[in-house]
Amino acid sequence: MYNTFKQMLLDAVAGFGAVALFLLRIFGQLPSALLRPRLIASQIHNAGALSLVIIMICGLFVGMVLGLQGYDMLERFGSESALGSAAALALVKELGPVVAALLFAGRAGTALASEIGLMRATDQLVAMEIMAVDPFRYVVAPRFIGGVVALPLLTMIFIAIGIFGVQLIGVQQLGVDQGTFWSQMRGSVEVEDVMQGLIKGCVFGVACSLIAVYEGYTAAPTAEGVGRATTRTVVNSAVITLILDYMITAVML
Repeated sequence: MYNTFKQMLLDAVAGFGAVALFLLRIFGQLPSALLRPRLIASQIHNAGALSLVIIMICGLFVGMVLGLQGYDMLERFGSESALGSAAALALVKELGPVVAALLFAGRAGTALASEIGLMRATDQLVAMEIMAVDPFRYVVAPRFIGGVVALPLLTMIFIAIGIFGVQLIGVQQLGVDQGTFWSQMRGSVEVEDVMQGLIKGCVFGVACSLIAVYEGYTAAPTAEGVGRATTRTVVNSAVITLILDYMITAVML
């Protein structure tokens, strides 16, 4: 039992070190990658614009459910007028960044991992290395930058659509006064709350994008290896997102 735990701990430390070195290699190629704005814009489109539909649909229904549940809970205390502020704080500080990151990992993260993993399986990365073309500069770094830029934007869109969903249920269906709804929200949500959500979106973007490109780049060059890399991308991104969410919240509070 002790030896098994020790081996698991050593494997975890070795994996963390490998990811850290991988990130340093990406940072080394960022200046060169940023000189190719068209490639960066293409990757932002792939990671962000193609994820927009699922982000908007999920944001709307998360906001609608939050409106129903929040109204039911607040009504028990006679505070249903505070629905706007309670829902906005929940979306801005927690639900928006976390759910957007999980959706991003499930859509864009798996796409990045499978794309790079397929390039590994078909020896495209090896061919680039033979021709003295650095895969980190042309393949890994642009996709990493695209994910890092896209997720904070998707987070803000998710929050905005979620608030609209809360307003749709709370004001239009349940009869909460519209003026009270928006005034309570404006009075409760501060700049620090918005910054906390934006910081979480940026951190989650770095983490999820890093995991996706790392798993794809280090995938075994087989169909099974690409499938496992895709699965690990979703699982590891979800776990790391929740861990980082707790750490950021603890530090900021």
